[in-house]
Amino acid sequence: MSERKPVARALSTRLIAGKEVELLLDSHEAAAVLGVHPRTLQRMVHRGQISGVQVGKLWRFRPSAIFDWIDHGMAS
Repeated sequence: MSERKPVARALSTRLIAGKEVELLLDSHEAAAVLGVHPRTLQRMVHRGQISGVQVGKLWRFRPSAIFDWIDHGMAS
């Protein structure tokens, strides 16, 4: 069984073409941050509850969008 990459890896930014770019989380990493199953996270995207981008068959998420969603959910 393969080991998952640590979420901390994806919470960083990189300098690309002179711009600081936020690295994206995959479904498993983003779901781990939220404590939900990756399929649940994908259902949340389809319902418009959280933003993500589909690249081919795979979903990617900005860490800032995940944390904004958490902050918004806790505030309400």
